[in-house]
Amino acid sequence: MFLQLALAAFVAAAGSVTPLSAGTAPAERPCGAPYLIEETLPDGARWQLCWEMRTIEGLTLNRVAYTPRGSSAVSVLRSAALAQIHVPYDSGEPRYHDIGSLGESAIPLTDADCPDGERRKEVVCVMTRPRGHAYLKDGFGDPQQRKSKQGRELVVLSAYQVGWYTYVAEFVFGDDGSITPRVGATGSLAGVTTAPQHGWPIGVGDTHFEESHSHNVFWRMDFDIQGASRDVVEQYDFTGNRTKKRSLVRTPLTRETKAVNERMRWWRVVDPQVRNADRHPVSWEINNSDSSEYRGPQDEAFTRADLYVTQYRACERLATYNVAPRCKQSVDQYAGDEQVKDPVVWVNVGFHHVARDEDADPMPVHWQGFRVTPRDVTAANPN
Repeated sequence: MFLQLALAAFVAAAGSVTPLSAGTAPAERPCGAPYLIEETLPDGARWQLCWEMRTIEGLTLNRVAYTPRGSSAVSVLRSAALAQIHVPYDSGEPRYHDIGSLGESAIPLTDADCPDGERRKEVVCVMTRPRGHAYLKDGFGDPQQRKSKQGRELVVLSAYQVGWYTYVAEFVFGDDGSITPRVGATGSLAGVTTAPQHGWPIGVGDTHFEESHSHNVFWRMDFDIQGASRDVVEQYDFTGNRTKKRSLVRTPLTRETKAVNERMRWWRVVDPQVRNADRHPVSWEINNSDSSEYRGPQDEAFTRADLYVTQYRACERLATYNVAPRCKQSVDQYAGDEQVKDPVVWVNVGFHHVARDEDADPMPVHWQGFRVTPRDVTAANPN
């Protein structure tokens, strides 16, 4: 049992509402040292998770649970990992798929890579760092009413050398319950030269044009809110563009789905039977508004959506070039029309890299990722 009394009550009383209430941390540790991460942040929020370094996907997190200050633990993710880094160049070739043996490409980390943190097995860094303002409220002239607080976050990261590029993969867990998966690309430019219409002049004059390219990063997120059963993915849209009124439209994604980004569109994973103290269902919101939204040719149909919802299958591990021979080969093929009872969410975030003189060695890191935010996990500000 991973989540102590709240989860036990949920399983025992199937069909009933399970409240989140004050309690202690999970009764049992889901894994042992050095793979267990347990961090209580200064405001009292607590994260517990396990990590492993998989040969193919690299850093993979399992059994992720969040404990808001003064409340009981709630499980969030069964697992989370990178699922592909697709790198197509603007001239049409090459078109790389950089995940396949990522764990073998893991770079040993130094103290400088993990400031004031802890290195696990040399290839994983566990540290905390400031995340900026948790909140700031003006007292309107009354100093006693003015409120301001700085937040903090837990970071679990690894780095990989793939060709010329160094990828820094982070999972960031905020004291507010947020989760931010992101990848930073750094290292060196590939040195691929091209015609001017496909690149940007690098170096002296206009003799070398570094080729522009995309980094399309996929994550596989297996959400389990207080267990695998009853989780539902919902899409939220707001009608009324260029009108004074807007209306919320909720669409339950009960069958496998290929979804694209739209203005003001977001998704959430909700367990309708798990409620906070206000009796609202507990969920995590997914926002993918920062993607460049690359769309490739027909043989790259996996790039045609920004979020996929599929029914859980253990063999569906990668978004492209899937390694399990008995499973389909790419995420667009996974998302058929099957009813979803145990959803897995695949998030595709694109970044179009147009090189610049500032990218000369060592290339500054450029980040891409998405944000997962708790929605109604607590009945008030957990900070």
